[in-house]
Amino acid sequence: MELSFAHEASQRTLKQRNILALTCIILAALVLVMFVAATTRDREVVLQPILPSEMVLSSAAVSPEYLEAVTRDTAQLALNRSPENLQYWLDGLIAIAAPEARGPLKANLLKIIDEQQDSQVTQFITIDWIRTDPENLTSQVGGVLHTIVGSRDVRREHKIFEFHWQHTGVSLRLKGFGVVVKKEHEQ
Repeated sequence: MELSFAHEASQRTLKQRNILALTCIILAALVLVMFVAATTRDREVVLQPILPSEMVLSSAAVSPEYLEAVTRDTAQLALNRSPENLQYWLDGLIAIAAPEARGPLKANLLKIIDEQQDSQVTQFITIDWIRTDPENLTSQVGGVLHTIVGSRDVRREHKIFEFHWQHTGVSLRLKGFGVVVKKEHEQ
């Protein structure tokens, strides 16, 4: 009787182990399928707060409309500054920068802050046009850059600025920006 009871208990334990092993295999396969589906599927975020129409930012690519809107807002932030808003200006640009670009960008911006900190120089741009290149993740902004000292508008120059972007997941980050300098033979 003891032998039949032990045999029956071991058979029951084996059956439970086999059911548990089968359940683990099924769950592991399900996790693997869900992981593959999550990593290969393009993600999208619908953006609408202040835009004239809905825009979609996808993990697959950046739409020209979204790149233009981000470029416009970034140009307004980067090219409009006065001694009173320098810290906000610096913090805003660093916040939208790509992680690997933050150090060099911050160093360049701190040089501008040192130059402008105790001055009365204010700068702003009136944008004429924006061109975007979603394939290369670049954009250009053309406009009149005004420089004001005290209350006098001392300089108005038409300049072109180029912005370089990084697209990761559903995030668009600033890699850098600067003035486009025309070569002698292009004039």
